[in-house]
Amino acid sequence: MYIEKIKVKNFRNYEEQEISLKNGINLFFGNNAQGKTNIVESIFLCSLGKSFRAKNEKDLIFFGKKESSIEIKYKKKDREGKIKYVLAEKTKNIYNNNILLKKTSEILGNINVVLFSPEDINIIKQGPSTRRKFLNIFISQIRPNYVYICNLYKKILEQRNSYLKSEKINFELLDIYDEKLAENGAIVNKYREEFINKIKEKIGKIHNNVTKGKEEIKIKYISDCQEKEKYLEKLKENRKEDIEKGYTSIGIHRDDIYFYINGKKIDSFGSQGQQRTAILSLKISELEIIKEEIGENPILLLDDFMSELDKERRINLLKEIKNAQIIITCTDNFNIENVRINKFFINNGEIQKIED
Repeated sequence: MYIEKIKVKNFRNYEEQEISLKNGINLFFGNNAQGKTNIVESIFLCSLGKSFRAKNEKDLIFFGKKESSIEIKYKKKDREGKIKYVLAEKTKNIYNNNILLKKTSEILGNINVVLFSPEDINIIKQGPSTRRKFLNIFISQIRPNYVYICNLYKKILEQRNSYLKSEKINFELLDIYDEKLAENGAIVNKYREEFINKIKEKIGKIHNNVTKGKEEIKIKYISDCQEKEKYLEKLKENRKEDIEKGYTSIGIHRDDIYFYINGKKIDSFGSQGQQRTAILSLKISELEIIKEEIGENPILLLDDFMSELDKERRINLLKEIKNAQIIITCTDNFNIENVRINKFFINNGEIQKIED
């Protein structure tokens, strides 16, 4: 799988640009705040239908314009395709091969990507919600039904939490909420267990290679909801507490992942370099799992990754990635021995192809 062409119009700081990419390493370099990450973001938007950094989608539209668009042509082993993302002040439309999608989730599975950005360190450093978000994005690309079940669980959870704040509780109605919550929670848990186990199978070997055998990484999945019946029991046990607090205190909305390096939790005892390398190993594991699931490599997006690693770890990382299209953004031009790189220089929203 690879992207052939990207067209952007009135997107972020780009008025109008068209870029042709190669199936290999594509490097976008230039000073900070020139628009490098915007290219990565445009690909991510056409893959998952949402940004990995914008809180308000209006921020994606070029200042003073009313509409923004991104068009990406891609090739997979069995087909070609085109995704078009059009954003106006009050509407968002996504087209797959010129057909308007009814739901944003219908975009999933067309362009598969794995993103590494400096903010990914937060998967380790921040709270459980950040780690759940990583899992949700990962799984949704190869199990689109997962998105539907997660949204259904979220809706039921919101209804239950609202009902817990009622002055008078009807326990028969609460039983119905509990039944549905446990039913969908158990399905979400099953998906997560499946993919955590797949990560476990990959990440140890990858991390060992990247660190030259200096570090051993392990991960542990923490969940209250492993089986429907046990989850129902816990919900009933915690009813009194939930009613007092006015929210549901247990469930897959509180799941977490623990990371360990040489037996110690990385968030508490790992160095910055160890945390970065652990995230890279996690992302390469994600790439390999998606490849096994869809039968070809996803596209790897490395946003400002060179600044986060020393030279040895950079080389070891790129050795782990074979036969995949890689989009790299960084501040400096660079070369890799015996590797052809498709290069672009970015300056203030203008992209210049660099010929070697």
